[in-house]
Amino acid sequence: MDEYKIIAVDFDGTLCYSDWPALGEPNVRLIEYLKQWKKMGNKLILWTCRAGDALDNAISWCHDQELEFDAINDNLPEIVEKYGNNSRKITCDYYIDDRSMLPEAVGL
Repeated sequence: MDEYKIIAVDFDGTLCYSDWPALGEPNVRLIEYLKQWKKMGNKLILWTCRAGDALDNAISWCHDQELEFDAINDNLPEIVEKYGNNSRKITCDYYIDDRSMLPEAVGL
């Protein structure tokens, strides 16, 4: 796992400019970045609140963008094995989300 990094990326408002549950336009710059990231041997996790048909539609939309994930709303199998459990929090090196905030942004 030290030989690669993991990005967990949100769907709505991040990969896709959408108004849930509808699908919208792709964030082309981010999608191209993630494809390059993956080509370099790194891992991608789709980390979204979508479930059921809405999740299936998002996954299909990502396939249409030629964006493939190593896990969807789950930890990578090697992470589960390493820590001996599958926590609800996704283990990754970077989160990309339109609703993220660094502690410094709130004065911490």
